[in-house]
Formats: sequence, structure tokens, C-alpha cells
Amino acid sequence: MKTILAAVTLLAAFATTIHAATLEEKVVEHSMKNGMKLLLVERHTSPTVAAWIRFKVGSVDERSDERGIAHMLEHMLFKGTTTLGTTDYAAEKPILDKIEAVAQKLMNEKARREKADPAKIAELEKQLAVLESDASKYVVKDEFFELYSKHGGTGYNAFTSRDGTTYLINLPANKLELWAAIESDRLQNAVLREFYTERSVVMEERRRSYDADPENKLWETFVASSFLAHPYGQPTIGWMSDIEYLTRSKAERFFRDYYAPNNAIVAIVGDIDTRKTIAMVERYFGAIKPGKEIPPVTTIEPAQSGERRIELIAEAEPALIMGFHKPAIGTPDDYVFDVITMILGTGRTSRFYKDLVIEKQITSDIGVFDAPGTRYPNLFIVSANPRAPHTIKEVEEAILAELDTLKTTPVAERDLLRILNKIEYEEARRMGTNGGLARNLTEYEATAGSWRYMTEHRGKIAKVTPADIMRVATTYFTPLNRTVGLITKKGGDK
Repeated sequence: MKTILAAVTLLAAFATTIHAATLEEKVVEHSMKNGMKLLLVERHTSPTVAAWIRFKVGSVDERSDERGIAHMLEHMLFKGTTTLGTTDYAAEKPILDKIEAVAQKLMNEKARREKADPAKIAELEKQLAVLESDASKYVVKDEFFELYSKHGGTGYNAFTSRDGTTYLINLPANKLELWAAIESDRLQNAVLREFYTERSVVMEERRRSYDADPENKLWETFVASSFLAHPYGQPTIGWMSDIEYLTRSKAERFFRDYYAPNNAIVAIVGDIDTRKTIAMVERYFGAIKPGKEIPPVTTIEPAQSGERRIELIAEAEPALIMGFHKPAIGTPDDYVFDVITMILGTGRTSRFYKDLVIEKQITSDIGVFDAPGTRYPNLFIVSANPRAPHTIKEVEEAILAELDTLKTTPVAERDLLRILNKIEYEEARRMGTNGGLARNLTEYEATAGSWRYMTEHRGKIAKVTPADIMRVATTYFTPLNRTVGLITKKGGDK
């Protein structure tokens, strides 16, 4: 048996080496003088290309008076530039300036709360509505989308997280220059038109997706309770009162400061000529000036001194979230947590699924993941929904029992080998598409400091021992380090 295991281990190590070498050979890095980082991979299997721009600024980088601004900017940067999204910017701009002046007065008056003048607020709101109506006459809706779509672009989208903001598109390879022209124009000449009408859209998004959704509301409260000091505790969308007082001026300042080449990582993967692509990107982006360096978050979350519990009473199905503070991506113990995640919660052969879903049938589903970001120390999360007639208490006790087992019983070597094989499969699957590889390149370059985290990850995982798992489980899975959130019905069992 030992001979077979040794052979499997050698094969896994060989596969890891080949995979890493292949990716290392294929990724071409290019750093521009203005600080923009390019990561390019030639793939000639189809005449298509994925282009991703990752800005290394997310909601964790916001000041207290601008929470939600990164997410708001994600919306606003689809609105166009001085030449796209408008029929006549010269005529539109004076109206936009008037809108901002009136909006500033309106928010200043509203900020007085109980001392505010209702008549003044009503008059300013009336003025703002008239001005927004006037400005809308010049707006060309969704011109970015229409341009990309007309030229075969698909998957045009963006997303904001605690750690960053990403814009992505898939295009025919011969349309890549269109992407360079549009995105360089947006980076230099973005116009945040329709800001206050879009702010209302975001406020409605918050009401619908968070305030009115019990599970999302629990999640938001759980994260906020887990981080009392670190900005990871703040929701990416912002609290409602944060959104209500965001201004176009704040958004423009945030954009000018941080959405700049030196804070951008560009991944282009697909049917490209690397040398020609670098020259093209230099031509369109090279003259753009750098912005401010994003300052690191220096706040350190204080260690908990006891378990925190959050209960949400709602007319919803019972739910449980359990979290433990853990280190950031790339730290030695984080690799051990990756192994623990695979053991407990990845796939139908995982311990949680086999024990709680299949055998005991006390939960309908269970998940294990890291959140709410990775750049800084974060949380190891377990979430589950009890299956009737079982209770949250039963599920919680079963989860804790599995965590305690990791502290006392060494994980079998065959289970660690199974994890290595699964990681190899998952990594190959995620990188099988141009977009999947572009996402991973930008994500790890931004959060781990280098895209080579991808090639080194499996080697680090292979070094994790049963003793490492027992040590990490004993160190982190403690009541003092634990936060628990739950949804219960009024008068229901817990």
C-alpha cells in the first residue's frame, strides 16, 4: 500500500510541476512606465479574446464618509465619457454642474436632520428633478454595451468586492483594439452622468437585496459583528445612510485618485500576438498619468474575547452562519485552511456533506468558504440550513463536533492525496476558458501579490501535514474566536 501511495504522490508532484511550468512559460508580463501591469497569454484554440481590467481598490479602501463609493462607481462607469453616452457634452456639462450644486445644497440641508427646513428640501428636490430631466435629453443609454455587442462582444460586465473592482469583456480577437479604445477613453474621460438617479437605483438594490432579504440581512449583520474595527465589516454596497449621502464630487475624486494605471492589472487571454498586443496597449494607455498609490489598511481587528452570537427573527427558513477569524491569503496557515475547506466542505465526498446531509440528514445544504475578502485577515465560514424537523441547535452541534474531530484525529494520507487530485481538477476547470484564466491572473496578482500564487498553490498544499491541520484547528476553532449568526422564526425552535 505504501508503494502505491508513493507512486500516486510522485505522479501528483510531477503533474504539479508540468502544470506550473506550462503556465509560467505561457504568461507574459509587461510593466508600463505609468505602472499598469499587463498579463498576457496566447491561446489560439479559437479566434476570441478575454480582456479583464482589475483595479486594486475596493470597499475596504473607502473612508468612513464615502462607504459604498466603489460599488457606486461600478455603476457609474457604464454611463459613458465626454464622447460616448452623450449627444452633446458641451451642452450637457453646464447642466451636470448645476445638478451637482443643487444636490450638494439638498444633502447639506437633509444632514441637519430634525433641524432641516422641509420647504427648502422640497424646493431643492423640485429643482434637482427639473435639472435631471433637462440633462437626460442628451443621454445615449448603454452606448458602451451597444458598441461591444455590435462588434461581437459578450459577457460585458463588472463587479466590486471588498478587495477590488473588475471590468470584463469577451470579444472576437480582431476587435481587441476596440476594447483598448473604449477602456482607455473611459479611464481618461469618464463622465458620471445620471449620478443621482443611479444612486436611487442603488438604494433600491439595497432595499430589495439586503433589507428585505432575511438571509442577506443576516449575512450583512454577521460580517459587521465579526469586524468591529477593520473595514471588512462594512458592506460593499454601503449602509443606506451612506448611499444617501454619496455625491458625484466624492465619486469623481475617488475615481481620479485610484482608478489609474498604477493601480490597474490587465489580463488579455486568447488569440493574440503578444508583441503586437503590448504595442497596442502602450499606444492607447501609455500616456495616461498614474494616480495615487492605494494606502494599505493599517487597522488590525482586535482579537475576540468571547463568542459573539447574532439572532435575526424573521418569517424565513432557519439558517446558520458560523465564522472563525483566520489569516490572509498566502500566509502559511491560510494554505492549511484551504485543505480544511476541501476536507469539510468541497463536494459530495466531503465530511460535512456525507455526515450532515447524507447520513444524519439534518441539513439540506452546507457550505464552507472564506469571506468577506482575502487581502487582509478574514473569516473561515460554515453556513447551513436545517432540514425539518431538525433544529439549528442540532446542526450547530454537529458542525462543532466535526471541527473538534480535526483537533484530535489526524487526517488520513489518502484524504490528503484526494485533495491534491481535486485541486488539480478544479484549477484546470477554472482555467479552461479565456475568461477563467484572465480572472485568476488579475485576482491573484491583486490579492496575493503575484499571479504565480496559482502555480505555487498546489505545491504549498502538498506540504500540509495532518499535524498542521490539528494545530490550526486547535488554534482557531475556539469559542473565543467564534461568531455565530442564525435566523429563527418568532416562537420557533432554535
